[in-house]
Amino acid sequence: MADPLSLLRQYNINKKEIIERDGQIIFGEFSWSKNVKTNYLKYGSGKKGAPKEYYTLECLLYILKNVGLQHSVYVRQAAAEDIPAVNRPDRKDLLAYLNGETTSCVSIDKSAPLEIPTQVKRPTESDGYESLAKKARFEELQVQKVKEQLAARLDVNKKEASVNIDNIKSISETLSVEKIAAIKAKRLANKRVTIKQTDKDDTGVGDLRVMLDFDVDSTKDILKRERQWRTRSTILQSNGKTFQKNISALLQSIKAREEGKIRPAPQFVPKVPEPLNKVGRSNQPQQTQYNRYDQERFIQQKEVTEEFKIDTMGTHHGMSLKSSSGIVQQKKNPQVPSLPTVSRPKELIPTAQARVIPLNLQNKRQSKTPIIIIPSSPNSLITMYNAKEILQDLRFITTEEKRALGLQRENEILLQRRKDGNLTVPYRIVDQPSKLTPQDWSRVVAVFVLGPAWQFKGWPWDGNPVEIFSKIAAFHLRFDEMKLDGNVSRWAVTVLNISRNKRHLDRACLMNFWEQLDKYMIKFKPDLRF
Repeated sequence: MADPLSLLRQYNINKKEIIERDGQIIFGEFSWSKNVKTNYLKYGSGKKGAPKEYYTLECLLYILKNVGLQHSVYVRQAAAEDIPAVNRPDRKDLLAYLNGETTSCVSIDKSAPLEIPTQVKRPTESDGYESLAKKARFEELQVQKVKEQLAARLDVNKKEASVNIDNIKSISETLSVEKIAAIKAKRLANKRVTIKQTDKDDTGVGDLRVMLDFDVDSTKDILKRERQWRTRSTILQSNGKTFQKNISALLQSIKAREEGKIRPAPQFVPKVPEPLNKVGRSNQPQQTQYNRYDQERFIQQKEVTEEFKIDTMGTHHGMSLKSSSGIVQQKKNPQVPSLPTVSRPKELIPTAQARVIPLNLQNKRQSKTPIIIIPSSPNSLITMYNAKEILQDLRFITTEEKRALGLQRENEILLQRRKDGNLTVPYRIVDQPSKLTPQDWSRVVAVFVLGPAWQFKGWPWDGNPVEIFSKIAAFHLRFDEMKLDGNVSRWAVTVLNISRNKRHLDRACLMNFWEQLDKYMIKFKPDLRF
């Protein structure tokens, strides 16, 4: 797809004419509005979290027309004509690209959205008087031809109308009353759906001229609304992006999340080394998995243990502590001969009794609830008092207003984020990161930045904000009229601007927080719930 920056470079190198008319800049059969944004980034935009800004087509065309002026004179002249000027750091590289000295430039954003051009198909008024004269002569010839066709039809109608008056008879003599009534009804029906003809002169050219003018005006209106034709294949094409790569990453994260919900937690069973034979293989049969409902395999256990005088149905119920301990002492007495040791078939031993798992080896189920860290400073706009209203209800309320209501400060908050389909997802809010365990730090997905670097003292990654923000999504909440902190402007932080008085704008601003957080979790934390 043609973009305005490439066409401007091509026309400038080949010295082709670029037409400016009615707020449009025309390149042959393509035209854009003069205020359309190109994909050439301004100096300093798009870095360190700053929004991306692009030069307009009018701005780039104006610097090509005034390339011989000094930069200060060019800036004053552009300001006088209300045209944005090109920054001095961009001037050298921009002119080198537009003049064909270089084939590419680092400031060109290939992923920027481009506006579809308007396709010009008809000659315009700037084509000169010669084209207008040709068009007038063509219309005169067409009108003359239509005149001749109308005259021929008129002669034919006159010949058909010349009849003998003597042969004319009354309608009542030739047709019945029912037939006449049917003809009248048919005439009235045709009259309702027939367009009334306008008055015309003897030649009939007046109506023809009106129809031709109406056709030309209608065609002009249709051409103004025309846009370049796109197909379902070309609509998916984009510069610098691969559709399959972006969608595949999203599908893989969804698949991993669904499999994580369905797959049961793994059970860690300590493996006991088994004796090996000469070949190096185990002599014992493979152990079957224990099933609490499959007890038929242990029915014959009493018959097997009968020779060892083991009462498997015995109990200590009703016995005193002394009598019970006496049995244990008798077993520990070395004078009592011990029973011979006979190996029992392994398949007859209940698996639940043979497999004893120590407590330190049992797998504790890990939580999948994401954690959001907010500042503990009272100067922050978001605290433990108003975090639930801001992030769950998407409505800003100050900390002072919450304190005036007599509410107590909580150590941590479990808010429920509402999603489509009446679903809620829990998020854990804390302001004391020193209490988090190493397992908890793997679930930290977002942090609200206050500004000073001491906020991250004692954090992992040596408390380096740059390293922290590369692993955790960072946000900064402030009033829109306040000055942005210097550290926040340098860090990779998403700034959320809240109006001090316009509460109806809170939802749109805070929805941006959840959108950015969802993108981060899809890419880096797909195993958590969100």
